[in-house]
Amino acid sequence: MIIAVPERDRAAILITFPGSPAEQAGLKSHDSILAVDGEPILDENGFLRDVVRGPQGSQITLTVQTPGQEPRQETLFRRQINGPVPVPYRLLDSPGGKRIGYILLVTFNDSTIDDQVEGALRTITQNGELDGLILDNRQNSGGADTVLRGTLAYFTGGTLGLFISRNDERPLEVKSYDVSGSQQVPLVVLVGPGTASYGEVFSGILKDQERAYLIGETTEGNVETLWGYDFEDGSRAWLAHESFRPYHHPDEDWEVTGIVPHETVLTNWDEINSENDPAVEAALEHLDGG
Repeated sequence: MIIAVPERDRAAILITFPGSPAEQAGLKSHDSILAVDGEPILDENGFLRDVVRGPQGSQITLTVQTPGQEPRQETLFRRQINGPVPVPYRLLDSPGGKRIGYILLVTFNDSTIDDQVEGALRTITQNGELDGLILDNRQNSGGADTVLRGTLAYFTGGTLGLFISRNDERPLEVKSYDVSGSQQVPLVVLVGPGTASYGEVFSGILKDQERAYLIGETTEGNVETLWGYDFEDGSRAWLAHESFRPYHHPDEDWEVTGIVPHETVLTNWDEINSENDPAVEAALEHLDGG
């Protein structure tokens, strides 16, 4: 999965799929794609050009760059990729010696995400409960209501707010489900301009519930529920039907303010890596009690 970074004329890799040609070529999260077969990855308007995909078995040469390194060429052979969007996770040691989990969420638009989060929680607590957990939501563009609820359930529960439309309102109610201490573990959620839709709602709820400390940048403010309408020519229109009102602070309008973190830490996804991420470092310091 990649995102456009028009201000630096590149696309940044969010995650690679297990067993994919990209993974086998050594491409990793935070690497950038500058060009495909010598042509820029972005068009003149800063949007991704449809040049990465192609016939199975065909060859493609990418100009890629790892943060802090010089660009290089990687030649891949295209292959069909099947399987769910992965949820990367790892166990970190804080400077104070605490066991801190890290889970990266790039979407809720995959029905397996909440189950994968449960699996990640169980794996990283096999040798003991966590002292803290970092949920990296900086590139979570949202997705399905069911995945939002299923993932929230590991960390909180009850009536968490209201979806509000012109003529109606409906509560967001979640039944909590503890996984290896997930209901009590101290949480840090990382947010930024790439956090959108239900990614914002997820982060905002955990802040509203005083369940998590948020680090990063203020989000854009896009918390509508979209409904799709299909037309006879095969096209589809997406219209916003509802916004979200948090339970404890119903006067807040996240469409106007976005989700405002407790602590501002600026990062550019394509200029950092897992070893030098200022937001993760700030999260570890917070979870250490600093």
